[in-house]
Amino acid sequence: MKSKEKVIEQTNDHGPKFIKMLGGQLVDFDMDKTACTFEFNLSKDFCHSIDIVQGGFVTAMLDSAMSHAIFICDPEILNVSSLEIKTSYLAATRAGKLRVEGWVIKQSYKTAFMEGHLYNEANELTATASSVAKLIRAPKQ
Repeated sequence: MKSKEKVIEQTNDHGPKFIKMLGGQLVDFDMDKTACTFEFNLSKDFCHSIDIVQGGFVTAMLDSAMSHAIFICDPEILNVSSLEIKTSYLAATRAGKLRVEGWVIKQSYKTAFMEGHLYNEANELTATASSVAKLIRAPKQ
């Protein structure tokens, strides 16, 4: 089994490029809770109205944390295909340092139900998401 630090390093080195574009990186995960935490340092390039992050990018950050929670904690999963994502915007998410947590609520062989929270630099919850995803597993040997 790989060390936690090695998993974080490999995930950050080989993750989707859009996460890096958003200034994101995996910083922690919990195998027992099937959860992970990302930090994003989002520039104003992803904003409207001067410094308010466009909602699609908010959803992308939440989706990243939710899907990585299942990827990291279940090595049989090759792909996570979103069937539904609902994002609730509780307050304006402004450019800067953000923390995004994602976790699995319930998982079957083919489906996962997940949730995520996005916090600003002052640790205020600005957005939440829930997701249902189809899981693609590695073929049995």
